[in-house]
Amino acid sequence: MRSKLQQAGLVFTGLCAGILISLNFSANADKNSLPPLPVEELRNLADVFNAIKQGYVEPVDDKKLITYAISGMLSNLDPHSTYLDPEAFKELQVGTQGEFGGLGIEVGSEDGYVKVISPIEDTPAFRAGIKAGDLIIKLDDTPVKGMTLNDAVKRMRGKPKTSIVLTIIRKGEAKPLTVTLVREIIKVQSVKSKLVEPGYGYVRVVQFQEQTAASLVQHLDRLVKQGELK
Repeated sequence: MRSKLQQAGLVFTGLCAGILISLNFSANADKNSLPPLPVEELRNLADVFNAIKQGYVEPVDDKKLITYAISGMLSNLDPHSTYLDPEAFKELQVGTQGEFGGLGIEVGSEDGYVKVISPIEDTPAFRAGIKAGDLIIKLDDTPVKGMTLNDAVKRMRGKPKTSIVLTIIRKGEAKPLTVTLVREIIKVQSVKSKLVEPGYGYVRVVQFQEQTAASLVQHLDRLVKQGELK
């Protein structure tokens, strides 16, 4: 087993070396557009990879290690930079399209649980009386504690007409509440607006989606017609 891990480490080290040679060649071919690569630091990365493969307490998938390395690079830049693997990118696309199978809850995390930020109007969660501030502690029979927010969201989404049981802690209630919800197609409205009074309108971008710009123009046009805005 150890010899196989050593071989895997050597293969990765060789791969890094090959990439370095290739990238260095490209960099030398166009020095004005690319800065010199940190060869020594990249060798350190290969050494760490090799050490993990040889000495970690249990086997770790190569793809997972490389994904972690890429994620670490981006997450340490600033709070807004992140790496999306194919599955996460697919989830992002679902959000930007503004339509998915789910319950209709805007959520965050608090103390390891899923916290309801707000139910979306005219959705299963809204009709079932889910409230802002509710803490979801179980999804069906699975405790939420220790689960990532992304994993919890995946569990709550699903095919329309399928059901899920939420166990909820609500302020003012002595015991946890259990609510059974049936998933539906959720359409998230990107832009909301209202006429406050003649000459004054209110526009809110709820979520950036593919059609946000066009929707924003439509709302502004409607407000102009309603309130003679200028």
